[in-house]
Amino acid sequence: MLDANPSIERRQKVRIATVCRMSDAVAVIWDDAMLEYDLGGDHPLHPIRLELTIALARTLGVFEAPAITRLAPIVADEELLHRIHTPAYIDAVKRAPHDPYGAGHGLGTPDNPIFDRMHEASSLIVGGSIQAAEWVWSGKGDHAANIAGGLHHAMADNASGFCVYNDPALAISWLLGQGAQRIAYVDVDVHHGDGVQAAFYDDPRVLTISLHQSPLSLFPGTGFPEETGRGEGIGTSINVALPPRTDDGGWLRAFHSVVPSALRAFAPDVLVSQCGCDAHRDDPLADLALSIDGQRASYGAMHDLAHEICGGRWLILGGGGYGLVRCVPRAWTHLLAIVGGRPVDPETTIPAEWLEDVHKRKLRAIPPTRMTEDESAAYTPWEPGGADAIDAAIQRTRRASFPLLGLDPDDPRD
Repeated sequence: MLDANPSIERRQKVRIATVCRMSDAVAVIWDDAMLEYDLGGDHPLHPIRLELTIALARTLGVFEAPAITRLAPIVADEELLHRIHTPAYIDAVKRAPHDPYGAGHGLGTPDNPIFDRMHEASSLIVGGSIQAAEWVWSGKGDHAANIAGGLHHAMADNASGFCVYNDPALAISWLLGQGAQRIAYVDVDVHHGDGVQAAFYDDPRVLTISLHQSPLSLFPGTGFPEETGRGEGIGTSINVALPPRTDDGGWLRAFHSVVPSALRAFAPDVLVSQCGCDAHRDDPLADLALSIDGQRASYGAMHDLAHEICGGRWLILGGGGYGLVRCVPRAWTHLLAIVGGRPVDPETTIPAEWLEDVHKRKLRAIPPTRMTEDESAAYTPWEPGGADAIDAAIQRTRRASFPLLGLDPDDPRD
């Protein structure tokens, strides 16, 4: 396990530590070994999406930003995995490549096929997210990113939705163990962040916010606005369930009508973001309609909220995204550039070196030539009483969750 830092037992101390930290140091966790998390064949979660992202970011000079330090991940040990996952499940993951027919626990399905070194590859993803959390919490810098992470569907005792171990939940649990008092998790993946919500559904220290396509039309079938928490955690789960074909303007209206107010009311010490980019309009597994430009705007908004509310303390994880050539590399290159403090101009032409690499791989998709899709990412602020389906979804979420946070669901200033 990573070395623990001394616990900070009072929020006042947390706030002081935040103010005193370095302001210009960012970690990007990456090593080609992370590509070993490979579900095989034509599985949608193909590691080439990560490989092409890192290559595009490199050719555009993102990693040359003076703030960025690239770190190789370490492997998370079993003691750390036990913070979220059961011993029986971990044993099943370890055993599965040698006993594929007896694994159980959701392993060996079309969504979650068994692959060689599954436990080791999955533990490396977790280790990368814990390492990013340690960078932020220890005060080494403001932000840290692990785009190979964000495997938010895994449950305590089973694999789900392409996810073996739930690295976001494990990173949050690790941060709580170091003395973090309040953590906010914002999930912009098109699929509901069900595994993270389940892990902290009764924990008042963790606020989970998920913006996703309606569970009536998409896996995993959870994430209704009325899912607001349980027991002491009532009010700390927020779900925005959006109708199919929601575009940039509608999605950003929903984000800005819910997320900033909820974060300000909760006042977290750390912001954790799961930045799945499968809400893109061309994603083959879902039906929302964001552009690269809208996604870039969401990353900028989360960056600004981290600085406003958490003193810059921001942990960034990847997630879904199945447009392997046209979506993921551009979206997450923009994300890494924003994290590193040197955003890429959307009008930037994609370098010939990267395009040649894509052509050599003989991928079916036509590669993009620019870092934009020429969308404005403008939105109209929410007002109560809106007649369309997006406004109805916003209203439903606010009425379910805002009173539990002491906010007025019908006041657009909240």
